[in-house]
Amino acid sequence: MFEFLNITKALAEENRVRILLALEHCELCVCQIIELLELAPSTVSKHMSVLKQARLVEGRKDGRWMYYRLADESAPVVVTEALNWVKTSLAENRRILEDAKRLKEILKIDREVLCSQQARSSVYETAQTTRM
Repeated sequence: MFEFLNITKALAEENRVRILLALEHCELCVCQIIELLELAPSTVSKHMSVLKQARLVEGRKDGRWMYYRLADESAPVVVTEALNWVKTSLAENRRILEDAKRLKEILKIDREVLCSQQARSSVYETAQTTRM
């Protein structure tokens, strides 16, 4: 029951479903996911935590980057069935198709450049917030 509830919680939020479908074809760095969703790093981190707890994704750290991919074939049956259901149910969804197009463009950007742009942007936004 616990496993089922974690999966349903993970699938009950649009951005988490978008992340799963973005991970369908390749592993992504967190900065690429942030760019795709246009969300704050802390928000994406929370989403990834929920997906990881549900065992829908797996993560690995490589240097300063954190990468995520969909759970592999060793995942519980309930996880693979949930992932298959999401993929087939939303294969033709307009938002998902737009994400796929956008992701192609994001993958053309060097990770170092993307991450450093986000870091500079985050520092600027923090400075602006503290001035108000």
